[in-house]
Amino acid sequence: MSTIFYGALISPISLTTYDALPRALLAVSRATGDIDWVERDVPPEALQHVLARHGLLADDVELVELKHGEFLMPGFIDTHIHAPQVPNIGSGQQHELLDWLAEVTFPMEARFADVDFARRTYTSVVKRTLDYGSTTCCYYGTLHLEGTKVLADVVHGYGQRAFVGKCNMDRNAPDYYVEPSPAASLAATAALVAHIRALPPHPAAGDALVRPILTPRFALSCTGELLAGLGALAAADPGLAIQTHISENAAEIAFTKALFPRGSLPGAAANVTAGDDVDGEEETTYAGVYDAYGLLRHNTVLAHAVHLDAREVALIHARGAGVAHCPTSNFNLRSGCARVGMLLDAGVKVGLGTDVSGGFSPSMLAAVQHASMCAKVVALTAPAPPPAHTTFTDRQLPVPALLHLATLGGAAVCALAHRVGSLAPGKAFDALVVGVRTDAGNPAVWGVDLDRALGLRASGGEPGDEGGRGKSDVEELEGMLERFLFCGDDRNVRRVYVQGRLVGGKEHAAA
Repeated sequence: MSTIFYGALISPISLTTYDALPRALLAVSRATGDIDWVERDVPPEALQHVLARHGLLADDVELVELKHGEFLMPGFIDTHIHAPQVPNIGSGQQHELLDWLAEVTFPMEARFADVDFARRTYTSVVKRTLDYGSTTCCYYGTLHLEGTKVLADVVHGYGQRAFVGKCNMDRNAPDYYVEPSPAASLAATAALVAHIRALPPHPAAGDALVRPILTPRFALSCTGELLAGLGALAAADPGLAIQTHISENAAEIAFTKALFPRGSLPGAAANVTAGDDVDGEEETTYAGVYDAYGLLRHNTVLAHAVHLDAREVALIHARGAGVAHCPTSNFNLRSGCARVGMLLDAGVKVGLGTDVSGGFSPSMLAAVQHASMCAKVVALTAPAPPPAHTTFTDRQLPVPALLHLATLGGAAVCALAHRVGSLAPGKAFDALVVGVRTDAGNPAVWGVDLDRALGLRASGGEPGDEGGRGKSDVEELEGMLERFLFCGDDRNVRRVYVQGRLVGGKEHAAA
């Protein structure tokens, strides 16, 4: 049996283009949850013929017809979120990063030593992220092994795709919230990896949706001994992903450089790329610290990257690591505006992260909106016109780029682009049904049904339609996407699917 979706479909192709298909037909295998095939333009009268061409009869399929004003798109991929910080959303706005950690964050995270508290809190957290349309999340837990096991269990139970990591932090934290030794931190990390990998596989996909991820909180929270131990774990297990923070805040960067002078780092790799892009200057770089300990590679997720220098950009690109751009948090904690356009032109993989609770919303739509504003601020404050040979540097980000960052770009950062991030045959059906209709109940979105009722959508240049200019079906669909990205919220996320299974959204909650 197959589930067939018929209606509008949007899917990213690159940073500059996406598919906008008003009458697509997409087949999902019920056996695997993967996309079997996509037909791009199927008029209603050809529906049965196309199904028959694929060897399907009406009795063989469940047909899901989307309403006018609804469309399918890939699920959002949140490349950076702190699950135990969700209760703190909206708190501590007066602080910058290091004070915010001490005054707001560490006291809350310490509470997750209580496993019952962790279970009750994480149950709410995961449900919220799913209902906002995040089909994949890179979750930071706390330093507690048992509490982070609970996070993995809750994510698994809800059927979300995720990476779950236990924070490693054996210094520069309060006495009540610090690990006793590098050995204890490494042992707990290995135990979490084993726990997550022992979770039952997804019944359709045949493999796990929840994966472990090494999580040194940031360099200044880890001794060299701990970073070396994590690097050894990574070297022994190339498929094990890594997540951490980098170059978020000026004071954090200065502290990191003081803790890790170049002469203290193992090997000669601290500031050198695999090519000739870097000249091996004496000063330590933040990226060089991670590289020296073997923590910078194709499946490393680096959050923030606000203040990278040219050597670091070259090194990150050479290692194939990716950046989780967290504009909401970067604005909120006054960290700065990451030059995402420059990173994209340098070939660095970039996705978006909510960074709750430095970011004050678990919605990836907020991250999209703030990424757009961040790029505009960078463009407005650039000291010179954008370089002629670039596409994105010091320019605003167009809608295709914003869509890509929130979906396929995030998949690439997570080394999952072969499985998720776009709606293509052979990939998992991790998808949203989005509604930009009045009945979604979001007053910020002008419903497309109102367009038709008021004559704003008439085709063929009928009188009264925006000066007589009619919109094509593709133009209307592109407008629906833009309205959703800039004005939408969870009310517009009608259904959320992961690996072909309905797991969230407003209609799921009401069922």
